[in-house]
Amino acid sequence: SEEDAVYEQDILRDPGSTKPWLAYINFKLQHGNLQEQAFVLERACRQLPRSFKLWKMYLTLRIKHVGKINSAKYFSEHAKINALFERALVLLNKMPKIWEMYLSFLLSQPLITTTRKTFDRALRALPLTQHNRIWALYLPFANSAAGDTAVKIWRRYLQIHPEDIEEFIDLLINTGRYTEAVKNYIVILNNPKFKSKNGKGLFHLWSDMVDLLVTHAKEVQTGDEIGIDVEQIIKSGIDRFSDQRGKLWTGLATYWITVGNFERARDVFEEGITSVMTVRDFTMIFDSYVEFEEVITGTLMDEAAARSEKGIEDEKSNYDLDIRMMRFEQLMDRRPFLINDVLLRQNPNNVSEWNVRVKLWGDNKIEVVKTYTDAIAAIQPKKATGRFHELWADYAKFYEKGGDIQTARVIMEKATKVPFKNVAELADMWIEWAEMELRNENFDEAVKIMAKAVQAPKRSTVDYFDDNLSPQQRVHKSWKLWSFYVDLVESVSTLTETRKIYERIFELRIATPQTVVNYANLLEENHYYEESFKIYERGLDLFSYPVAFELWNLYLTKVVDRKVSIERLRDLFEQAVEGVPPKFAKVLYLMYGNLEEERGLTRHAMRIYERATRAVSDEDRADMFNLYITKSASNFGLPSTRPIYERAIAALSDKDAKDMCLKFADMERRLGEIDRARAIYGHASQFCDPRTSPSFWVKWENFEVQHGNEDTFKEMLRIKRSVQAAFNTDVGFIASQALARVEAGSTANQVENTVS
Repeated sequence: SEEDAVYEQDILRDPGSTKPWLAYINFKLQHGNLQEQAFVLERACRQLPRSFKLWKMYLTLRIKHVGKINSAKYFSEHAKINALFERALVLLNKMPKIWEMYLSFLLSQPLITTTRKTFDRALRALPLTQHNRIWALYLPFANSAAGDTAVKIWRRYLQIHPEDIEEFIDLLINTGRYTEAVKNYIVILNNPKFKSKNGKGLFHLWSDMVDLLVTHAKEVQTGDEIGIDVEQIIKSGIDRFSDQRGKLWTGLATYWITVGNFERARDVFEEGITSVMTVRDFTMIFDSYVEFEEVITGTLMDEAAARSEKGIEDEKSNYDLDIRMMRFEQLMDRRPFLINDVLLRQNPNNVSEWNVRVKLWGDNKIEVVKTYTDAIAAIQPKKATGRFHELWADYAKFYEKGGDIQTARVIMEKATKVPFKNVAELADMWIEWAEMELRNENFDEAVKIMAKAVQAPKRSTVDYFDDNLSPQQRVHKSWKLWSFYVDLVESVSTLTETRKIYERIFELRIATPQTVVNYANLLEENHYYEESFKIYERGLDLFSYPVAFELWNLYLTKVVDRKVSIERLRDLFEQAVEGVPPKFAKVLYLMYGNLEEERGLTRHAMRIYERATRAVSDEDRADMFNLYITKSASNFGLPSTRPIYERAIAALSDKDAKDMCLKFADMERRLGEIDRARAIYGHASQFCDPRTSPSFWVKWENFEVQHGNEDTFKEMLRIKRSVQAAFNTDVGFIASQALARVEAGSTANQVENTVS
């Protein structure tokens, strides 16, 4: 046509350019039919065989034409396009897009070998940096092809991308190649730099491999020539994953069960339950072990029942069943011992668990002795958890109950040489030994043992709390040991021997207040009263307040009861109250005053009470003044209390001074000294805000009504107003007023509750 002629002339003028060809092709794509389009593109590609653009347009056109037809039925049409791709690749074999188009086209055809070879050619032709584009098509093809083809393709791919090995393993498992899958698991588990693309941790991969080995135990080939030793593999996992040992031991046993090697499975179970370190792992393995034995025993019982129904006798099978039953029973009986083993493997220094093991053996004397010896050998005294000395003591008591006292003594003696964690345990050990001798009525032997326990240099400078010294070097300063020793000697020996021990306690400076009291009581019981008093005095030299207060209390009570001379008692009381802290002064002064009232002079007693009002604490001062006033009134009459009241009002706090003023005023009123009483009310008014202390003003008002006149009453009201005005300017007024309201409210509530 005339239109074609124009384009043909352009091509003739510039045959080496793609521009006229592209213009011609575009024209045909718009106005020509398929044959014309293909004819022009064929001529263009022959004319310019190196043009990627022309080839791409041509190949796209041809592929589009056959895209919807069956490749097997119209094989010749597809073969022509394949040949066309081969022509294009002669010069364009470095163009990845052409390869991608060709490979995608081949994937739609039933040409597995041709497709595989073409993929291989593409990989060989293209540079390594462009291989990813080919592999993106090659791997789906491999997975669809399956079989050896897929495996070989994946092996080549993993040389470039080893990080995708997990997908390869999945392929191997899906295709039943379990041995090779296990080998690949071993590869990644032996690679410390491997990171799972699926986010799986190291143990997760181990677990997957173990599950594969167990599930397909019969299909997985093993042996040195294969390079797979299942037991060695799983045991290495047991060493590596300490928190998953139970699962891995169970997996190994299950593997042997699946293989059919039941004896080996039983050995694995036994090794597992005797080596794990946690009760959780033990329970997992033991439960699987029990289930395994139950299944085996149940199967044998079913077989025996079937033989019995048929009347067949098989002594060997019956004997095997009996053995299995006995083995199962023994396994169940061993469970508490096995759990105890686990706990002792966790901490061999756990004394309580060793005691549990002894109890488990019950009356089995041989095993009990073996347990005690094992415990003593295993436990490190400094790291013992619990009271290690009790284990030694129980060991000795075991022989003692059996009548072998000599062996028990040997054990006790060995125990006293053990470097326990602290002195208290060693002291308890010596006491246990002495108590054993007492139980067997060997009193003299018990005393000798305690004497040996507390043996020490005459002047010991050892510090009881010095942990750098062994307990044996410090035990002679143990108060618990000496206390037991002195009680023992006191009960079985003479007073002289007992006193020697008490004196030794004082020499070592380990006496306690209880020691002082016990020693003094001992001497008192034996009528050594003066020496008993000296012990109290020695105790007072050792101890300061508050302990000294208790000792003075006891000492003075004892001395007063002995009716010693009043001069000596006064000297002792003077010593007692000299330097006494205010907190403890009240009781001592009361005892002193009471002594003077009963056996001395009343005026001396009054002076003592007067001193007490200055010596006691603020909390006790008001009570002391009240006592002083009462004693003075009863001995010298009410007028004698006036100077005491005046001192009390000056010395006490405002609250206590107010109460003291009211008592003082009432006393003056009873004596008929109305003006003195009114003056006292006037003095007390400065402490009493009318809003917080209304009771004071009510009392004063009643007093004026009874004893005053109009002028005195007005004066009282004037003072009340002035006091209220003064308190209004006080910064503490608001707080005191609020407190008074709270107290008034609580009082009202109590009254209301009482009424209701």
